[in-house]
Amino acid sequence: MSRRAFVGGLASLSSTLALGGCAGLAATGASFDASSLSADPTLLVTTTRKAVNGGRAKPWFGPERGSTVTALRAKLAPPDEGRLSLAAVGLADWHIDAVEPVPGEVSDLLAQAGGGPDLLIYVHGFKQTFETAVLDAARLSDAIRFRGQTMAFAWPSRAGLFDYAYDRDSAMWSRDGFERVLSSIVSAPGSGRVHIVAHSMGTMLTLESLRQLYARHGDTMTGRIGAVVFAAPDIDMDVFSSSINLIGPLAGKITVIAATNDRALALSGRLAGGMTRVGAAEKAAIARLGVRVIDASDAGWGIINHDLFLSNAEVQRVIRHSIDTTAA
Repeated sequence: MSRRAFVGGLASLSSTLALGGCAGLAATGASFDASSLSADPTLLVTTTRKAVNGGRAKPWFGPERGSTVTALRAKLAPPDEGRLSLAAVGLADWHIDAVEPVPGEVSDLLAQAGGGPDLLIYVHGFKQTFETAVLDAARLSDAIRFRGQTMAFAWPSRAGLFDYAYDRDSAMWSRDGFERVLSSIVSAPGSGRVHIVAHSMGTMLTLESLRQLYARHGDTMTGRIGAVVFAAPDIDMDVFSSSINLIGPLAGKITVIAATNDRALALSGRLAGGMTRVGAAEKAAIARLGVRVIDASDAGWGIINHDLFLSNAEVQRVIRHSIDTTAA
């Protein structure tokens, strides 16, 4: 697909989403020049990782599996006292200054945070440390100029190239924890919608948690879930199809960003016995499952093309538009 076709695809998606009706920022005519993080560089974190150094000193949380879900606030340090924009200065100039555990439930974390009406949750993928997961969440939120609180869900990853099996098992092990996080948020009175962006192996965890959430709450909670974006989903097509059929109206909120030239997912498919991953499948095959699809095969010019949601401005605009226009 040519770059012109990709841009045309973005326009087509914008029209499709707009026709679906919306209760988002776009409907209000609002325009934002900066993210909430640019004014207050504080990120919410929930994690199923085991604490290191009591969770109060770097690396804070390691690759081992914790006994419970821990709620935190991560204070990010900007590079200077000027413009606090990750997009402007680059992620390498930012770091985590401090991590503060928050006693109580996830709902207590949100109540203390305040902020905008909606919440953005980022779920990382394979081969990530606690720190890289948190900073990627911040980078994404700032790049799409999200107004509201941002949360990273950090599950146990060994962050090693040859630890794929451990990471996959840890992702699946964390589905109950993430479902509890989501359940606590959607059950809290007075808060807005929850938007989720999940990457790679984190999409499998997210889909399973949404399946469990829907089984527990049914249609009573679907209005609290906004956009669900699966970026380069590392999920077997058959598993994805089966789960999609079990989440009711939530399936209509999903946007898949795929690229047939995603080298990381090609390797993952070989490790999985030659089964094509959703994020590397043809657009038509994914669309048949009833979800929105963007084919970003021509959006990246790198060797891997697995992190376009962080590196490509056009893909980031798709994410922002999904958030703004997904119907309640």
